Amino acid sequence: MGPSSLCTPISSTSHTLLKVGRNPLLGTALPSNSNPRSHVKRVSLTTRALLSSTKESVLKDFHERRALKIIAGLQNFDRDNVASVVTAADKGGATHVDIACDPELVKLAVNLTSLPICVSSVDPEAFPAAVEAGAMMVEIGNYDSFYERDIFFSPEQILKLTKETKRILPSVTLSVTVPHTLSLPDQVKLAELLEQEGVDIIQTEGGKCSSPSKAGVLGLIEKATPTLAAAYSISHAVKVPLMCSSGLSAVTAPMALTAGASGIGVGSAVNKLNDVIAMIAEVRSISDSLHQPIGRHTTPEETTVRRS
Repeated sequence: MGPSSLCTPISSTSHTLLKVGRNPLLGTALPSNSNPRSHVKRVSLTTRALLSSTKESVLKDFHERRALKIIAGLQNFDRDNVASVVTAADKGGATHVDIACDPELVKLAVNLTSLPICVSSVDPEAFPAAVEAGAMMVEIGNYDSFYERDIFFSPEQILKLTKETKRILPSVTLSVTVPHTLSLPDQVKLAELLEQEGVDIIQTEGGKCSSPSKAGVLGLIEKATPTLAAAYSISHAVKVPLMCSSGLSAVTAPMALTAGASGIGVGSAVNKLNDVIAMIAEVRSISDSLHQPIGRHTTPEETTVRRS
């Protein structure tokens, strides 16, 4: 199965719309010589249609419960590595790619893929420039780099960031990560509040807090346990699509869907690899695992045929 059958690319027309004065996600500017009253109704209807179409394209794979987002990293500004991650996502069968909130990186990604590009940050003011550059989705999350510096986020802080982002970019697809540092009941409560705020996607995490005691498959399952537990609990409490992220692999990705997720997010399993060929192979392995019937495993011969 080739990448084109696993993803829903945003058309070149959609990217053309993301230009100064014509970006539907930031509002549509009127020509200087036009009469505002004569254009307002037509512009309003056109903009609404464009916004609806853009968001529908971004969320399509989540609604079909087959989204696969490859994450470069919130603090990853290495252009070569980001380019490799984006290429791997595109060639490996992912449906979305997540990069740092930097307009120049977004422009780089737009030239490499037609997949919807998500940018991650904890600064809502940084999002508009990235959206103007071509990002179709924004995310408050990917907190791992902050945990390493003993910086943690409370539910109140995350709700404040969410409200501010919705105020600045009310029509842009918004994903928010629920911190694994909260207790499971508090994660569920925060997810419910985020749903009330109009968040489009809720993301789980937890891989960093898990230290597997076993090697091999048992270790992979151990590592994914926190994010799988969060996915199961939150998916039974909210109706918006849930993305299960952090600590997942080709072994545990299908478990995330069974737990109630509409998609999965994968970061270090891909972005820490040394070359783009290895990255593509890892993305393809995870993508294939998401499209296998329950109880059905790809044989080595099938894998060879699909990659040839």
